[in-house]
Amino acid sequence: MTKKEKQQGITVKKFDDFGEWYTQVIQKAELIEYTDVSGCIVFRPYSYAIWEKLQANIDKLIKNRGVQNAYFPLFIPEKLLVKESEHVEGFSPEVAWVTHAGNTKLTERLAIRPTSETIMYDSYKKWIRSHRDLPLKINQWCSVVRWEFKHPIPFLRTREFLWQEGHTAFATKKEADEEAMDILVNVYNSTLKDMLALPTIIGTKSEKEKFAGAEYSLSAELFLPNNKAIQGCTSHHLSQNFSKPFNLQFIDENEKKQFVYQNSWGFSTRTIGIAIMVHSDDKGLVLPPKIAPIQAVIIPILFDKTKNAVLKEAKKVVQSLKGISVHLDDREEYRPGWKYNEWELKGVPLRVEFGPKDMEKKQAMIVRRDTGEKIVVKLKDINKKVNELLEKIQDNLYTKAKKFLNSSIDKADNKKDFLTKLKAGKLVLAPFCNTVDCEDILKDATGGAKSINTPFDKKELKNTKCVFCNKPAKELYYFAKSY
Repeated sequence: MTKKEKQQGITVKKFDDFGEWYTQVIQKAELIEYTDVSGCIVFRPYSYAIWEKLQANIDKLIKNRGVQNAYFPLFIPEKLLVKESEHVEGFSPEVAWVTHAGNTKLTERLAIRPTSETIMYDSYKKWIRSHRDLPLKINQWCSVVRWEFKHPIPFLRTREFLWQEGHTAFATKKEADEEAMDILVNVYNSTLKDMLALPTIIGTKSEKEKFAGAEYSLSAELFLPNNKAIQGCTSHHLSQNFSKPFNLQFIDENEKKQFVYQNSWGFSTRTIGIAIMVHSDDKGLVLPPKIAPIQAVIIPILFDKTKNAVLKEAKKVVQSLKGISVHLDDREEYRPGWKYNEWELKGVPLRVEFGPKDMEKKQAMIVRRDTGEKIVVKLKDINKKVNELLEKIQDNLYTKAKKFLNSSIDKADNKKDFLTKLKAGKLVLAPFCNTVDCEDILKDATGGAKSINTPFDKKELKNTKCVFCNKPAKELYYFAKSY
C-alpha cells in the first residue's frame, strides 16, 4: 500500500449490524456528508447525480402528461397553512416556523414549507376562472422541511429533503381519480422498477395513514432487508377538501359555479436510500446501471515499459463505449487492486481491466459488480457486450429484490398468527377493519407495526373479522414494522 492509499472498505457485515453498515456505505461511497444541524445532510456530487437521473426520468414522464414546472415560495403564512383543518393538524408537529427577521418579531409566523398545497392553492384561485382553465397541472422541484422525529436516517428520514410535488386541478372527480392512479402506476411505480430496480406493493393507504386532508392516498411501498417496510411515494386524491376552503371555483359549461377536484403527488430522495439498502452488500454500494453516475470504469494496468501504449489503447476503449457514462481511472499513485476495491465500494456496475497482455490479445476483462463474474471480451465486441451486461445487471438486481419481497410476505387470519408473523419480521397480509382507533391500539401492542396499504386487486371478504379487534373486516391490508 502506497502512502496515498488508505483502507476504505466496509468493516461490518450487512446483516450483523444493519444500521452501522448503512452508515458506512453512504459515507465511504461519498454519497453524503453530515452537518452540524441534526437531520440535515449534504448531498455530495455522487448522490446528487443519482437524483438528477431520477429527476430527468420523472420530469419527462410528467411533461408527457401536460404537467408544467414552476416554483412557489419556501415561506408559507400561517393564515394559509391553517385554512384546511385536517391538513394543518396532520402537519403541525413537523412544521418549522420563522418568527423573527433579525431582531424584529414578525407580525405573522411563517412556516417553512413542509408541503406546498396551501401556498400553491392561494395562487390557483387567481388563475382558475373557467372550465377552459382546466385541467391545471403544475409541478415543482424543491426541498421541504419536516422537523418532528427523533432518529434521523440519511435519505430515509431527514429534516430537509429533496422531492418533486405535483398539484393538479380538474373539473370532474373522474379525471382526478384517473390521474391519481396514472401517476402512481405509470410514473412512480415504473420509475421504481425501471430505474431503481425496486419491486413494490402498490395500493391504498388506511384511514390513519392517508395524507392529512386527502380523501384517499395511493402508495408504492417497499420492504427492506432488515424486515422493515417503507413508503416509497404517494399520490393523493384531495377531492374538494382544499378547493372549498381556498375557494377554487370555476364556471362550468352550463354557466354554473363549481369547485375543482384536486390531486397532489410526490417522489423524494428517500428512494435513493431504499435502493442502497436493498441492493448493496458487504463490499459497499451496488447501483442499478440506470441510476449509476458511472456505469463502467476502465482501469488500465500500468507498467513503466508499456504504460503509454496501454493508456493510449484504454482511451480508445473509452471512446468505443457508446451511450453510457464511462470513467478512465488513470491515476498512477494507486495500485490496480486498490482501485478495484474503491470502485466496488462506490457501486460502479462494470469494471473493465486492461493491461499489456490484454492489449496484445486485443481483449479486456470485464467484472460485474452485482455477481463478481469475470468475462473476457474482444475489444471489437466490447461496446455490444458492455451494454448487454448493463441490462443483465439491471434485470438481475430487480429479480433478486423481487424474490426477497415475495419470500417476506405471509398471511394471517387470526390474532395469534398475526402477532407471531409480525414478530418474525414478515410483511403480513391480514383482514382489517380500517379504523383509526384499532390501528392506534395495534401499533402500541406490536411495538410499532402499522398498516402499509391495501392491494388494488380486492378480494371479496364475507363474514371476515378484523385480525386484531375482531370487528367486521373491510379489506385485506399489509402490516409490518416500518420506518
